[in-house]
Amino acid sequence: MVKIRLKRMGQKKAPFYRIVVADSRSPRDGRFIEELGWYDPSKDPSVYKINGEEAKRWLSNGAQPTAEVAKLLKIAGITE
Repeated sequence: MVKIRLKRMGQKKAPFYRIVVADSRSPRDGRFIEELGWYDPSKDPSVYKINGEEAKRWLSNGAQPTAEVAKLLKIAGITE
């Protein structure tokens, strides 16, 4: 199954995340298919950028977002 999930980046105790499309069997920070954007929760308020067209394409092809990514997609207005 293909998932849309977060890939952790950044230094220790200062994480930021990339939003990626990956096979569910690959490790969290391992191989991915495509990068859709990024998310930085350390800023106040949290900052994110998502390529909406690519996200919609992957969702229509059956990719399942994780809970946190689904929340970001809803805030961005990509999903209901």
